[in-house]
This record gives sequence, C-alpha cells and structure tokens, in this order.
Amino acid sequence: MRHLYNLGIAFLVFGIQLGSWKSVKLRKMVVGRKSLFKQLQDFRNDNKGRLAWFHVASLGEFEQAKPVISELKQQHNGIQVAVSFFSPSGYEQVSKKKQPNVDFVCYLPFDSPQNARNFIDILSPDLAFFVKYDLWANHIQAAKERGTLLFLIAATFRHSQVYFKPYGGFFKKILRLFDHVFTQRPIPGTLIQSLGLRSVSVAGDPRFDNVEAIRKAPKPCSEVASGISKQVLVAGSVWQEDMDRILPFMLDHPEYQYIIAPHDIYSKAIEQWASALPGNIIRYSSFGRQLPNSWDVLIIDTIGMLSSLYQFATIAYVGGAFGKGLHNILEPLAFRIPVIFGWLKQTGKFPEWEISQHSGCGFAIKTAEEFESAMATLKRPETYKQACLAADRLLQENLGSAKKIMEIVNLKMPLQ
Repeated sequence: MRHLYNLGIAFLVFGIQLGSWKSVKLRKMVVGRKSLFKQLQDFRNDNKGRLAWFHVASLGEFEQAKPVISELKQQHNGIQVAVSFFSPSGYEQVSKKKQPNVDFVCYLPFDSPQNARNFIDILSPDLAFFVKYDLWANHIQAAKERGTLLFLIAATFRHSQVYFKPYGGFFKKILRLFDHVFTQRPIPGTLIQSLGLRSVSVAGDPRFDNVEAIRKAPKPCSEVASGISKQVLVAGSVWQEDMDRILPFMLDHPEYQYIIAPHDIYSKAIEQWASALPGNIIRYSSFGRQLPNSWDVLIIDTIGMLSSLYQFATIAYVGGAFGKGLHNILEPLAFRIPVIFGWLKQTGKFPEWEISQHSGCGFAIKTAEEFESAMATLKRPETYKQACLAADRLLQENLGSAKKIMEIVNLKMPLQ
C-alpha cells in the first residue's frame, strides 16, 4: 500500500505542476516551495536547540494550533516553533505578518519519501503536532524514525473517513504512530477499537481558547464603531448562496445596519449586492480608516478584520454551509451573541454546527423565509437574552483545551 500511496503523491504533484500553468493558487503552491529547504536550513543555522513543529492544512487549522503554541511557549521558554502549511491561502495570510509565538512559517514539501526525510533532517523537531486531519504519511514516518514525539490535536473521527474503508489499513498504521491523539469530542469505543489507538483523550476544540483570546483583546476598529447608530447584523464569510438568503431581509429591514464580509473579497458579486440594496452602501477599501460617520451597509473587502468586527454585532450570520463548508461560527459566539448559519448536509466535519443548536445559541436555516423567521424569533427580548446566555455557557464549558493538551505533552516529554 505504501508504494501505491507514493505513486498517488507523484501523480498529485504532477497534477499540481501541470495545473499551475493556469491556476494562480496551484502556481503559488509550486513556486512557494522552490527555495523551501534553503530557507529551512538558514532558519535552523540561526536558531538551534529545541523545536516544536506544527503542521496545519490552512488558516482554520492554524487558528486551532495557536492556543497550543501559546501555551507551549509560556510553559517552555526558549523553545522554537515552526509552522508548516499545505495551502497557499493559509500560508500567505500567516507569513505576511509577524505571528506571536511563531518563529518560522513555511510550506510543507510535497510528501515524497525524499522530501520528507530532508525536511525532518533539517528541521529536527523534538515535538511534532498535526492538526485535525492533514496527515502526510511520509513526513509522519520520517519524524517517528528520528525519535520525534508525535501528537494529533483537534482530531475528529467518522465512519465515512478513509480509516474505516476496506483499504484503510495503511492509514490506520500511520495514525498509530502518534504518541497521543487528542479528540474534539468523545469518540465511540467501537471506533477507537477499530483504529487501534492506545493513547487517546478528549481535549476539546482549541479554537474556543483562540476566539476567547480575540474577544478579550479585539482590534478596536474605531472607524467602524463611530458609524454605528442601530443594531447591527454582521454577515461573515458569505458567498452568493448566503446572500440569496440574506438580501431579501436587508431590503425589508432598514432598522438594522449591516456589515457584510465576503469570503472572496475579489468576487464580482459584491458589486451586484451593493447595487441591489438601497441606502448608503460603502466599501471599506474605498475609505479605510476615514469611513463616513453614517452608513447603512458596510462591505468589508479586506482581510484580517472579521473576527474583531463581531464585537459590534447584535446578531451574526456565518456563511459557507451551502457550499464547501461552514466557516468559523465560534468567532461570533465568543462575543456571546446568537449566530445564524446555513443547513449542512454533512455535519461530521463541523461539530460546532450541531453543538451550538443544542445549546440554544445557533440557528440553522435553509431559505430566505427561514432566515426572516430566525431574525424575528431573536427580536424577542427574552429569546435573545437566552440565546446570549447559551453562547456564554457554551464558551465557558469548552475553554481550556490547550492546557489539557499540554498536561499530557509534558507527561510524554518533560521539556525542562
């Protein structure tokens, strides 16, 4: 099976290189990895000593890693932290600005045996943390052979995953190389037995720790705050499918102000949304920190603001459920407000979708009519108050994941 896996990786790399002639995203994946090993060697030449390596697929997984990185740095002063990305969307956002507690940011080389050995030999990590699901067999094997302690954090397991397929034996063996697996939620014993995991525990989702840190110290965004005079609906990471549900409400309810943050800030649909709405519609990029003191709809066509903008929201809507997947609903919930989102067909990848509804602070909708109904329900003072209290309970019950993880990491390898 390993030969088939390596053959599959070779075909994947060939496909990415071929596609890079037409796709900007694929081109970034190829070009960004060209000088990787030199960058890696230069970093290690200047930063010797103990090192923890975190691998994430993209930005969402990095958000899960951040609280663990912070806790690791607090408990073990002087340890270096390197973070590798597979996706250019995550890498580009994180590498462009200084990250607290992160000493080195890079791409993960494509997972050939030779690339993996080179990467691990140069980086020589003492600890390695893989986040959620982006598991690359050759890198995991190379790290294990070098004696690196391996941890999987924020893991979720479902019957539909490759581990539980008839051909999943190879991937189970890779999973068993981890010294400890931290899951987001309790896993049925039958699944754990099937996987053959000997060291596994429930630590929760570290994103709760991350969003709570953002809530306690959000960006002030005073230029936005000065223009707010009504209750605010913040619609974050929205696509066309989301706006199809929201726009009819916006047309009929001028008693709200609206902050719209498109997932794709370069989408041509933004102009269509703006032209469909009455009132004073402004785009953030046109004014920046010199926003007018009065507006009805503010379109955030820039990156890096959304998580702090929820501080102004009375109610939030989070997009993505009608497309590739639900975006981060924990960010608005951290501000103790109710959140509306689309109806998911496959909920296994997004446990917070179901948890928030059971808690009473999340509301799933399918149509524009259901969005209207959810907004009407939340307009009732007592219902709104209960939803806000439910959000607070949900956050309080799920904080502390990073500390739980570090307790076991320290037991596995005290770094004093």
